[in-house]
Amino acid sequence: MPRRLERNEFLGRWRITEMEMWDQDYLDMEVKAFILFEGNGIGQFQFGLVRGCIDYRPSERHGKPAVEWSWESSDECDPAMGRGWAVLETPEMLAGRIFFHQGDDSSFKAKRMSPPRRAQPRPRHRVISIIRDKPRR
Repeated sequence: MPRRLERNEFLGRWRITEMEMWDQDYLDMEVKAFILFEGNGIGQFQFGLVRGCIDYRPSERHGKPAVEWSWESSDECDPAMGRGWAVLETPEMLAGRIFFHQGDDSSFKAKRMSPPRRAQPRPRHRVISIIRDKPRR
């Protein structure tokens, strides 16, 4: 069983820069191919006509920070599902593999597009003051 990491180094949006099964024209057909990891263990991806919602868990592979996920959604309007994983090669580069259930699989590389968002402390309370001018008599 993979060890869970204390810090999630995958948060943010990553640009999929290459896949072994498809060329860049296909990858960027509708939008620039991406994978997004949000702080609550969910995310999404899209390349070509494949878009999916992911449920992920940070882990470790061969001593490197990694992330593993399952996904579901659509491939050219047909239901699709599968799984995937990625390893943090450098702080700015992912390398991994995505699998279609009972179908294709492809390696991919992705480059960080946005830095991870840090949680902003929430104020304990907000004070709103309203000043009303009273007409003088």
